[in-house]
Amino acid sequence: MTDDIVVRGASEHNLKDIDVSIPREEFTVVTGLSGSGKSSLAFETVYAEGQRRYIESLSAYARNFLGQMDKPQVEKVEGLSPAISIDQKNAANNPRSTVGTVTELHDYLRLLYARVGTPHCPECGREVGEQSAQQMVRRLLELPEGTRAKLCAPVVRDQKGAFEDRFEELVSEGYTRIEVDGEEYDLSVETPDLDENYDHTIDVVVDRVKLSEGSRSRITDSVETALEEAGGVLKVVFPDPPAETEIGSESRSTGDLAGEDDDRLVVEFSEELACTHCGIDLPEIETRSFSFNSPHGACPECDGIGETKEVDEDLVVTDPSKPIKEVFEPWSYSRSYYRTRLDSVAAHFGVSVGTPFKELPEEVRRQFLYGTDGEVVFERRTKNGTRRKEKRFEGVIPNLDRRYIETDSESTREHIEDYMATTTCPACEGTRLKPESRAVLVGGTSITDVNRLSIGDALEHFEGLEADLDDRQRKIAEEILKEIRARLGFMEEVGLEYLTLDREASTLSGGESQRIRLATQVGSGLVGVLYVLDEPSIGLHQRDNDKLLDTLEGLRDLGNTLVVVEHDEETMWRADNVIDMGPGPGKRGGEVVVNGDVEDVMAADRSVTGDYLAGRRSIPVPEKRRDPEGYLTVRGARQHNLKNIDVDVPLGCFTAITGVSGSGKSTLLHEIIYKGLVRRMNDTDVFPGDHDDIEGIEEVETVRLIDQSPIGRTPRSNPATYTGVFDHIRELFAETKLSKQRGYKKGRFSFNVKGGRCEACGGQGTVKIDMNFLSDVYVPCEECEGARYNDETLEVTYKGATVSDVLEMEVDEAYDFFESHSGIRRRLKLLKDVGLGYMRLGQPSTTLSGGEAQRVKLAEELGKRDSGDALYLLDEPTTGLHSEDERKLIDVLHRLTEDGNTVVVVEHELDLVKNADHLVDLGPEGGEGGGRLVAEGTPEAVARTEASHTGRYLRDHLPAIDLEGPRGGGRRAAGDD
Repeated sequence: MTDDIVVRGASEHNLKDIDVSIPREEFTVVTGLSGSGKSSLAFETVYAEGQRRYIESLSAYARNFLGQMDKPQVEKVEGLSPAISIDQKNAANNPRSTVGTVTELHDYLRLLYARVGTPHCPECGREVGEQSAQQMVRRLLELPEGTRAKLCAPVVRDQKGAFEDRFEELVSEGYTRIEVDGEEYDLSVETPDLDENYDHTIDVVVDRVKLSEGSRSRITDSVETALEEAGGVLKVVFPDPPAETEIGSESRSTGDLAGEDDDRLVVEFSEELACTHCGIDLPEIETRSFSFNSPHGACPECDGIGETKEVDEDLVVTDPSKPIKEVFEPWSYSRSYYRTRLDSVAAHFGVSVGTPFKELPEEVRRQFLYGTDGEVVFERRTKNGTRRKEKRFEGVIPNLDRRYIETDSESTREHIEDYMATTTCPACEGTRLKPESRAVLVGGTSITDVNRLSIGDALEHFEGLEADLDDRQRKIAEEILKEIRARLGFMEEVGLEYLTLDREASTLSGGESQRIRLATQVGSGLVGVLYVLDEPSIGLHQRDNDKLLDTLEGLRDLGNTLVVVEHDEETMWRADNVIDMGPGPGKRGGEVVVNGDVEDVMAADRSVTGDYLAGRRSIPVPEKRRDPEGYLTVRGARQHNLKNIDVDVPLGCFTAITGVSGSGKSTLLHEIIYKGLVRRMNDTDVFPGDHDDIEGIEEVETVRLIDQSPIGRTPRSNPATYTGVFDHIRELFAETKLSKQRGYKKGRFSFNVKGGRCEACGGQGTVKIDMNFLSDVYVPCEECEGARYNDETLEVTYKGATVSDVLEMEVDEAYDFFESHSGIRRRLKLLKDVGLGYMRLGQPSTTLSGGEAQRVKLAEELGKRDSGDALYLLDEPTTGLHSEDERKLIDVLHRLTEDGNTVVVVEHELDLVKNADHLVDLGPEGGEGGGRLVAEGTPEAVARTEASHTGRYLRDHLPAIDLEGPRGGGRRAAGDD
């Protein structure tokens, strides 16, 4: 096999028929300006071809069931290995997915607790012991004499299959009566015809008896037989259960209530698990008992989500100063049903419906919301006169709760959901599991306690767990613990020790998700694989970057090939080889400028990357820091790991929130500042994180969040549509002479609706050809030849160009083309200012790089006219940006601040951090070790703070500073909490 991966004639996207060699079993960084062709080479060419070839090696039958990858635009690629892509996509969007589940750690935890866990009573906490057949008989005979009961052996529980052989076996053993999924059958008459694709439960009816002391011997024999048949489990069905007053809660404590309807009661007993003190029988412990994705383990109140939706009083009554008839937002007084109830309840309390709600006594307000303590006289006018009826008023909130459950109307449910808030499930306290599962302990710790630990703390916990186990448990758990510790260790190696195991996967950043998948690959121990990674350093503090690079080098040393798309300079210095793409972005890029080591890149004439590495170009430090025009002060922030901190955000300044990964930066920005301001300013149903107050809010006119969410998921979305510039372009075409003659309106020039678009391709310009088990092929539409519009629409031109021609223009080209149209030019200039002058207006959003998508979003926000006093919140805006692009971004942020706005960013990139007027540094560590205010003030002040990890790295990016100099800069000294 060749020593290199050789790419010949690559022309995917903007690649210009390039040839390039990538050394095998080495660590190669692909870098360059945003839009220069890095991802096109690494992902759309090398990885896509490797994946496509692997799929082609499978049988035609297998390929029918696999998603096919398009063949990239390349002549040939030699020396390819099986390829694995580790990109920035979220690990999962399912609320049931957690860090523990996506890393498979939770699977090993479930196995550990099922095999060596000690069950305890969920009521009294006592260790659960064994229960004999005699104890079961004794408890059955405590029920009223004459109670009818069916003694059953559950031989199949929730398993797929038709079970014909099992039925034959039961008949041969002398059993004829069975229950399948709750329905009784006589095997001597018929054999159930079961669908093998569904889960079934089969119970053998061992005996049907009337409970009495005289039947003790028969009952004992039947119980022992059932226990033997079902492996120690007995199910008792009461066709006519005793009255509630006789059996009551005690009957429900006799065993785990397995099922109940109007006619019968089903109780299970286990020979193994029973609390003799509380009289509680527990179900058999299985791995699925600890899965919140299974009904056997999930909390029945929240179905394993950990959260419930409840009608929120603050959403029902948003303005207590309104009169009674108008104060309840979900109830319209114009509807007779609500009017009758409000009039009657108001009359009952002797007040007018025009009385402001806040002037009512607290007890009266409570009864309006949650129901009256006594009956109310309701009057209803009829043709025969007024009808009076006395009954209890159920209350506005219980009424909404009931209707939400009972209604079949989707619109009604959506209406009520507007007044509901998501809260932690009160039954499981957010742990997602049943009480019985939470009461199983290993070494004195429950599985839910382990899930709440950070990865670092969990590793420490499992390192010393053997000391708490007996010899038998230690032997059983040996291999399981080895796997758990290994996986936790891999997670710690890639800098994720601060994440808790129960954290939802959907809340992870792109960089965190990528590092989770990287840790999984390290654990797999594969050799000879081609790994393609997309900026794994995103979201990682400089302190933790070494751990990541050590991990990547370890993968390489195993005998794998690494191709990493990256801008981080430290990563380039540690790499074996660097491929610098460029020399410019877009059409001006797509070439290999340098292919060699870092020294070769630094020596290259045309390499912008080399200029920054060699110091020929740099991002300067501002000559002067801005003075605050006031402060936005957060008081008592304590959401997640924030430690009840007070934070000052200077108004009219550029502020960066810094700190190691997991220190609480995103929590402060998103959960406290953004949601807190939106809640207070817009009265929405957004619920901020836990904090006391935000002072200075009256100084902020509006708040705008620019996060990392994608700008579009379909090819129909593009920079022109997202920024709104296409609306103005369509209006311009609708104003042309020919459009007016034909009566064409603005909608005629949309490729998303019928009328002006080409119907053969639906306005997409391409047609997908289904190739069955081969890759789908996309070809230009024969009807419109890729123009997206029909012939009549393309006859309309502006300055000789059709609307299709405009979509193919680059931003720079379009800026000059629309020189006489200020509205269009203003929006195009914003795209130019953020470094996107090379981008085509109609480029599908699905083809944009991460950096490009971020800047399109920023340009769209900048296009919103404001009068200053806006608060802009950005979450790692340098994601995917080259140093040259970062310089342009910093200029835009400075311009925003100069216009009288306040800019706050969460950021690790030190070139941006050093440009801020004010820093808020959190830490000192991640997870439980973070959440404190380590330092605040100017970058120079934070650099002087020894406790600040950010400060130590920042010193190398600032002019020489006196470490003994003043540490102030904010309203509190840096380092004070």
